[in-house]
Amino acid sequence: MRAGELVAIIGASGSGKSTLLQLAGGLDRADAGTIEIAGVRLDGRSDRALARLRARHVGFVFQAFHLVPELSGEENVRLATRFGPSAGGAARAAELVDALGLRSVAGSLPAQLSGGEQQRFAIARALVNDPAVILADEPTGNLDAQSAALVLALLRAATRDGRAVLVVTHDPSVTASADRVATLCEQCLR
Repeated sequence: MRAGELVAIIGASGSGKSTLLQLAGGLDRADAGTIEIAGVRLDGRSDRALARLRARHVGFVFQAFHLVPELSGEENVRLATRFGPSAGGAARAAELVDALGLRSVAGSLPAQLSGGEQQRFAIARALVNDPAVILADEPTGNLDAQSAALVLALLRAATRDGRAVLVVTHDPSVTASADRVATLCEQCLR
């Protein structure tokens, strides 16, 4: 995957799509081969070094949103700026909250938000530090068509800014917008 490229990963359930994202982001360790993020090889790195690398260079959008339940939606977005390199983190967080149509619920706790609102806050959190790589697992899966279009536009904008975006998806609009589509085949891995 190259900078400025959106790659969609498709395949049947159980084919390894989410595992691929975990490996690409250094959350799981590969048994063989090499993985690089922003020119840095992941193999042989300590957990602490991997955590620093992820904080600086990777934005994750998980299927299970992983929002901190005691923080508001906007506070969850700003929390990511404490660990990354973002200058002007609060302003960037506010910009993303507005761009994703979340201003009216920015002060709400995750339990008070719909699944689609939680997903959009998780996407804002992934983008707030302007990472080199964005790894997204079904980022439009819980969204209505209008919200999905907003998210897809933000991901495409990230590629125009030189970021690499890897998206696991079943959404035809995401695959249609991708620069490349890769299919994982469970039988092919055996």
